[in-house]
Amino acid sequence: MSATIVLVVVGATVITVLAIAFIRCRLKKRMQARNTSTQETSVSAVNVDSKVDMVTVERFLEDIVKEKPVRFTTQNIIDFTQNFVKKLGSGGFGTVYKGQFPNGVQIAVKALHKTQDKRAEEQFMAEIGTIGRTHHINLVRLYGFCFDDTLKALVYEYMEKGSLDGYLFNENQKLKCGKLYEIAIGIAKGIRYLHDECQKKIVHYDIKPGNILLDANFSPKVADFGLAMLCDRDNSHVSVTGGRGTPGYAAPELWIPYPVTHKCDVYSYGMLLFEILGRRRNLILGLAESREWFPRWIWDKFEEGELDSVMSNCGIEYTDRDKAERMCKVALWCVQYQPDARPSMNSAIRMLEGEEEIIAPMNPFPYMIFFGGSSSQWSKTRGDSTNTATATNDGEEK
Repeated sequence: MSATIVLVVVGATVITVLAIAFIRCRLKKRMQARNTSTQETSVSAVNVDSKVDMVTVERFLEDIVKEKPVRFTTQNIIDFTQNFVKKLGSGGFGTVYKGQFPNGVQIAVKALHKTQDKRAEEQFMAEIGTIGRTHHINLVRLYGFCFDDTLKALVYEYMEKGSLDGYLFNENQKLKCGKLYEIAIGIAKGIRYLHDECQKKIVHYDIKPGNILLDANFSPKVADFGLAMLCDRDNSHVSVTGGRGTPGYAAPELWIPYPVTHKCDVYSYGMLLFEILGRRRNLILGLAESREWFPRWIWDKFEEGELDSVMSNCGIEYTDRDKAERMCKVALWCVQYQPDARPSMNSAIRMLEGEEEIIAPMNPFPYMIFFGGSSSQWSKTRGDSTNTATATNDGEEK
C-alpha cells in the first residue's frame, strides 16, 4: 500500500516537472521569436530612417548649391543665348543678351567686352562677391557666371519690365503715383537688406533709376553691383579709392576728401525719390531757373509751406497726396549734406509707411549759397549703365 502511494507521488511529481519544463521551453521560444521580430523591425526602421535622412540631406545640399552662383562654361552661355542672338542693351563694360535655361527659366546674360581693363575686372568680381551672397525679393538674383579665357559673363534673372528710368522719363510709359510709392518702398527695403541684414554690410554706391529693375508685376529689384563693396560691421567708415557713383546721385563725400559710410546710399536713394515723385529728371536745363534743379525747388516750396503746388505740378491726385508728401520730406532728409544727419534706411521706410513721425527736415543745400543758388554746377549726366533689363518697356499706364 505504501509502495503504491510512493509511486503515485513520484509519478505526479515527474509529470509536473515535465509540464513546467515544457511550458518554460514554449515561453522561451516565444520570447526569442518576439525579440527577433523586434530586432528585425528596429533594423528595418533604422534602414528606412537612414534612407529618409540621406535623401533629406542630399536635397538640402542640392538646395545650398542652387542658392550659390554657378560657374558656367562658355558653351553653356552660347547654348543659353542661342549664340547671343537677342541683344537687350549695352553699356561701358558689356552687352546684355536674353537667354533661357533648359528648364525654360528666362535669364539675362551680361557679357563683358573682350577689351576689358582692370576696372572692368574689378566690377566683375564685385558683382559676384556681393550680390552672389544676397537673397532678397528686392535684389536681382545672380544665377551664375562664366570666367573663361574666351568669355567673362554674368547670368541674372530676367526682368520683364526693364529698368525704372524707362517709366520715369518717358512720357508714353508713366506709372501712377500709388504704384511708384510701392516701388519706392520696395527699393528702400532692398537697400536696408544690404546695410543691415547681410552677414557683411554691402554698400552699393550707385543707386539710380537705371539700376532699378522691374519684374512682370512692377516689383522693384536693386541691380548692378559693379561698384559695391563688402564692409565689416565694426568699421563705420569705408576706404574708397577714386570717384564712385553717378554725378547727380552720388553723395558729396564721394567727390571730396570726406569719410565715406553706407549713408552715401541713403543720399542716392533720396535723389532717386525726388525723380520718382516728379516723374522727371532732377536736372532739366532750360527751364525757369527755380525749377531747373528739382530737389532745390522742392526744398524752396517746403520752406514756403507750398507743397500743394508741388503736388499739382507733378500731377499727383488728391488720394495720393499724403504718400507724396511723405516722399518729399523723406527725400529731403536723405539728401542732407552731413551723412550723420541722414536717416538709416530702416527709419526711411518707417517714415514712408507712416509708422514714424517725420520731423521737419533741415535745409539740405546750404552749400549752394556759395554757388549763388544756381544748379548749373550739377551735371546732366544720365549715368546709364549696363543692366539686366530688357531694352523695351511696356507703354501702358498702370
